[in-house]
Amino acid sequence: PSIAPSLLRRLGRFAYRRHWPVIGVWVAAIVVLIGLSGATGNGYSDSFGDFESEATRGFELLEQFGESAGENQGSLVVLAPEGQTLAEPGLAAAATDLFDSTEAIDGFGQLVVTDLQVAPPGSDLGERLGFVFVQLSGDLNFSDGQKVAEEIRELIPTAEASGLEVYLGGQVFAGFETPESEALGLGFAVVILILAFGSVLAMGLPIGVALAGIGAGIAIVTMVSNLIPMPEFTSIIGIMLGLGVGIDYALFIVTRFREDLHKGMDPEEAAGHALDTAGRAVILAGTTVVISVLGMMVMGLSFIRGIAVGSAIAVVATLLASITLLPALLGLAGDRLEVTRRRGLLAAGFLALALVAQGLGVETVPLVAFGAAVIAFVAGSVLPWLRTPLAPRKQKDPRQSGWYRYSRFVQHRAWLAALGGFAILAVLALPVFGLRLGFSDEGNLAEDTDARQAYDLLAEGFGPGSNGPLIIVTEVPAGTDPAALDAVTATLQSQPGRIAFALPPELNADGTVARWIALPTTAPQSSETADLVRDLRGPVLDEATAGTGLDVLVTSFTAMSVDFSDYLGGRYLPFFVVVLGLSFLLLMTVFRSVLVPLKAVLVNLLSIGAAYGVVVAIFQWGWGASLLGLSSSGAPIEPFMPMMLFAIVFGLSMDYEVFLLSRMKEEYDRTGDNANAVADGLAVTARVITAAALIMVVVFGSFILEDDRVVKLMGTGLAIAVLLDATIVRMLLVPATMELLGDRNWWLPKWLDRILPTIHVEGGPEDLGSDDAPDAPDDPDELDEPERELVGV
Repeated sequence: PSIAPSLLRRLGRFAYRRHWPVIGVWVAAIVVLIGLSGATGNGYSDSFGDFESEATRGFELLEQFGESAGENQGSLVVLAPEGQTLAEPGLAAAATDLFDSTEAIDGFGQLVVTDLQVAPPGSDLGERLGFVFVQLSGDLNFSDGQKVAEEIRELIPTAEASGLEVYLGGQVFAGFETPESEALGLGFAVVILILAFGSVLAMGLPIGVALAGIGAGIAIVTMVSNLIPMPEFTSIIGIMLGLGVGIDYALFIVTRFREDLHKGMDPEEAAGHALDTAGRAVILAGTTVVISVLGMMVMGLSFIRGIAVGSAIAVVATLLASITLLPALLGLAGDRLEVTRRRGLLAAGFLALALVAQGLGVETVPLVAFGAAVIAFVAGSVLPWLRTPLAPRKQKDPRQSGWYRYSRFVQHRAWLAALGGFAILAVLALPVFGLRLGFSDEGNLAEDTDARQAYDLLAEGFGPGSNGPLIIVTEVPAGTDPAALDAVTATLQSQPGRIAFALPPELNADGTVARWIALPTTAPQSSETADLVRDLRGPVLDEATAGTGLDVLVTSFTAMSVDFSDYLGGRYLPFFVVVLGLSFLLLMTVFRSVLVPLKAVLVNLLSIGAAYGVVVAIFQWGWGASLLGLSSSGAPIEPFMPMMLFAIVFGLSMDYEVFLLSRMKEEYDRTGDNANAVADGLAVTARVITAAALIMVVVFGSFILEDDRVVKLMGTGLAIAVLLDATIVRMLLVPATMELLGDRNWWLPKWLDRILPTIHVEGGPEDLGSDDAPDAPDDPDELDEPERELVGV
C-alpha cells in the first residue's frame, strides 16, 4: 500500500477540486470582516501608552497648571509685512483675534494659547516675527491634531487679509499623508511576475492572494485595535508585510505547482504536491516572520505590543490565503494557467502602466491606461489576433540553466566568494557604530509645508532651540525658600552656548508647582540638545537644588524623545537575542542541523547590519541625502526604526533562506551529494527568489518617493536589506559556505536529534522518489529503523 497523503496534500487537492466553495468562503469572509471593521471603527492611538520616564512625570506635574500635559503642543507663527512690526494696531488686532478664535475652537477638549512672544530687535526678523504655543488636551491623538489644524486654517484667511503671514508649526499640526507609492511597486510587480512566469494568469495569482490576505488581515487588525493599544501606522506596517510575504509565498507555491505540471503530473495532484512541499516551506517561513514581529513584545511597551500583534495578524491572514485560497484559484484557472493570449499581455501592460503612473502621481494617465487595459481585454473577444495564444516558454533542465552553472562557479571559488561577500557586508555595516537614536524635527519636512516654514522662521528669529523649548518643573513643598527657585533660574541662565535664555519661574494657582521655560541654542534633533537634557538632569540641576528639597524634572517633547530613545536603545539586545534564538531553534529542528541555522542567523544579522549602515550613512550622516530630497545635514535615526527594520527584514530574509535551503535539503536527502544538492537547490529556486526579491525591492523602494522622511527611511532600509539579502547572501554566501562545510552542513548530535521533534519542511517521505520511499506494510512493526524514520512512524 502507498503512504497516506499528508494533511497539506489533502488540503491542496480539496481546494483545487472544490475551488468555487473555497473562493466563495474567502469572498464572504473578506466582506464580513470589512463590514464589521467599518461598524466597530478603530481604536488607534498615537500616545506612548504605558511608557514612563522623567519627562512623563514632568507632564503629570504640568497638569496642575490647569492646562494640558504639554506633549501635544504646536505653534502659530505670525509674520508682519516687511517694514512693519507686530505692534502696528491693525496687525496686533488681527493677531489677537486669531489667537482668541483658536482658543475658542470647540469639540477637541481644552485648547490653550500662550502669550505672544515677539522676536528681539537684534534678529533679522526682529519685531516682525511672533508666535504662540497652542496646547491640545493630552488625550487627543494624531488624527485629532489634524482636525484642529483644519479648524485653525479656516481662521487664517481673515488674519492674512490684514497683511499677516500665518504658519502652523509643530509635530502635532504637521500633516502626514498615507503613502500611495505602493501602486508603483505593484505596477513593476506585474511586469516582473510576467517575466518570471511567462503567463499573465500566473502573474495575477500572487498579487490576488496578497491583496486578499491584506484585506482580511487589516480588517481584523482594525477591530483588534479597539482591544489592544496600537499606533495608527500599524495598518501601514501590516500592508507592507502582507504585500511582501503574500507575493513571496504565492510565488513559491505557484512555481512548484507549474514545475510539477511540466513533469507531467495531474493538475489536482500537482496542487496537493505543491502545498505538501513548497507549502510546508511557506508555513515555516511564515512562522519565522511571526516570531520575528512578535519579538517586538520584548520591548515591554503596550503600543509596541500592538504593532507586534497587528503585524502578526497580517502575516497569518496572508499565510492562510496562500495555503487555502491559492490552490482554489489554481483550480479555477485550470489549463488556462499555462496559456497567455495577446489580449491578456496587452491588458496587463496597460494595467502596469496605470499603476506606475498612479504611484508617480501623474494625472490623467492612470485613468487612460486603465481604460486601455479594459478595451484591450474586451476587444480580445472579437478580434482573432488578440485571442491568439503566445508560444509557451520552453522548459529547461535545471542543470542546463545558467543558475546551475553559476552555483558551480561560486562553489569552485568558495573561499574567495565567502571572504568577498563577508567583506562587502562588513564594510557596509561599519557606519552602524556611529548610530544615534532620536526623533528628527520639523526641519526635515518638505520646504513647501507649513510646519517646515514655521520651523525655519522660528529658527531665524529666535534661534534653533525655539522649535524645541525645554520645560523644567518641580513640586514646591510648603515653606520652600524663594531663593531656591531663583537658584534654578540662575543655573539655567548660566549655561552660555547651551541655553539661549530661560524665563523666571511661574507658579500654579496654589503655588505648589513651579515651571521654567528654557530655549536651547541648538535644534531639537541635535546631539547637543540631547546632551543638555542629560546634563541638566545630572550634575547641573543637582548642584543647584542640593539641600533645597526640590525634585526638579526636565520635560517637553524634546526631553520625551531623549527618554524614549534611551529606553528603546537599552532594550535592543534582549530583542535581538529572543528573535535570533527562537529562529535558530526552529531552523535547527526543521533542517536537523546545527551549522545551517547558526550560519543563517549570523549571515542574516550581518546583512541587516549592512542595511543599517547604509541608512546611517544616508539619513544620519547625510551622504547622498540630497538625491532623496533630504537635508545633507542629516538627522538622528528614529528609535523605533531599527526595531521595525529588523523585525520585517529578518522575517523576509528567513523566507528566502527557508525556500532555498529546503530545496537543498530535499536534494541532499534524495541523493546524499552535498555539492550537487547545493547547485540543484540554487538552480530551481534562484529565478523565483530573484523575482520575489526584486518585487520587494521595488515595492519598498517606491516609498523613497514619499515626502515624509520617516517613510523614506523605512523604504530605503527595507529595499537595501532585501537587495543585499537576495544578492550577496543568497547568491554568494550561501552556496560558498554550504560548499565549504560539505556534509557537516547537516550534522546534528545524536542526543539532540532524539529530543527534537521531527518536521518535514521539504515534503513528506513520498516526495523523495519511488526509489527512496518504500511501500509501507500493513504492520508498521515490520519496518526496520531507517524505514520507520522515512515513513514517519
